[in-house]
Amino acid sequence: MKFESAPLHNDPTAAVQIIAEISVVPTILDVVCATTGMGFAAVARVTEDRWIACGVRDDVQFGLQPGGELKIETTICNEIRQHHQIVVIDNVDKDPLYASHHTPAIYGLQSYISMPILLKDGSFFGTLCAIDTKPKTLNTPEIIGMFKLFAELIAFHLDAYQRLDQERQGSELREQFIAVLGHDLRNPLASLDAGTRMLQRSATDDKAVSVLRLMRSSISRMSGLIDNVLDFARGRMGGGFALEQADRVPLRPVMEHVIAELRMAHPERRIVAELSDALVRCDEGRIGQLLSNLLANALTHGAEDGAIRVRSDIVDDAFMLSVSNSGEPIPQEKIGDLFKPFFRGEPNSGQQGLGLGLYIVSEITKAHNGTLSVTSTPEETCFTVRIPLY
Repeated sequence: MKFESAPLHNDPTAAVQIIAEISVVPTILDVVCATTGMGFAAVARVTEDRWIACGVRDDVQFGLQPGGELKIETTICNEIRQHHQIVVIDNVDKDPLYASHHTPAIYGLQSYISMPILLKDGSFFGTLCAIDTKPKTLNTPEIIGMFKLFAELIAFHLDAYQRLDQERQGSELREQFIAVLGHDLRNPLASLDAGTRMLQRSATDDKAVSVLRLMRSSISRMSGLIDNVLDFARGRMGGGFALEQADRVPLRPVMEHVIAELRMAHPERRIVAELSDALVRCDEGRIGQLLSNLLANALTHGAEDGAIRVRSDIVDDAFMLSVSNSGEPIPQEKIGDLFKPFFRGEPNSGQQGLGLGLYIVSEITKAHNGTLSVTSTPEETCFTVRIPLY
């Protein structure tokens, strides 16, 4: 069952769409008519001022289709909305309560049954009802029990819709908050970046140079985290990972730039690069972001005394990029979770990110119609990206 977004209580007409998505409703109406012998059955949304047919089975040409309305004051359902009790009429002419009621007179009814549909929170949605122009035997435990069961089944599906819709709205609100927060963080971060660059040009003291290098490293790391958070929020809100693809671009310059930045930020670590001069149809900025995230992951999880190796080449009509490091192997049971958002392993240092880096790598790869794989042994852990050239 898949519900599109539609407010259940705020917009009565949305109930037509919601009921249409509940696949069991037509079967319920068929069974109601077959069991009772009545010619018309419906699921109705009933509010203080509206009666709207949502699901309909009409064998007597009563004239209502889904979305059709009756004047609320002409219906018995308006009374059911107030007292939340079933109404059963076998024969209007012989019924002491409804023989002179205006509803049967208006619509020419002789038999009627209507069961309230009550949601889990106690609120009234509407009714499951059936009518006919001839008397029918309805007031039996079997018929009443069937209507009660069907009304509860419809309410169950409506409650499920409400729960899913609330979860979706909550998720969108969280992700919009993340996106706004990410944008608001960029301005002070840009000021810090400009300030440290200016100080670096005039710094002569070794300690000042060292402190500024650490600050620049932290700013770079924060910028990367913001990029990842914004990409995650856009992806979850339906924007996807936008690409600016050129026809064919050399990737070596952008990869060398990324590697140089991380070497500067981590002068104690050894990064070895073997890069080809391949021309690739891709978004070079995104490939730079992809490499940056893979290198950051290797720096965090790899052995501090081991080299990190970056290799790129053209193999079998595809651009291949790999980043490998030594250190503790990734447990096999965790490999399947590496590319999930907010998944974090067990790094050998206290520097943990948000757990979005590898997820972003995976999404960028998918956006280029590529594949991403990982192998991990006691000797080496290697992430490999393959992007088709054509």
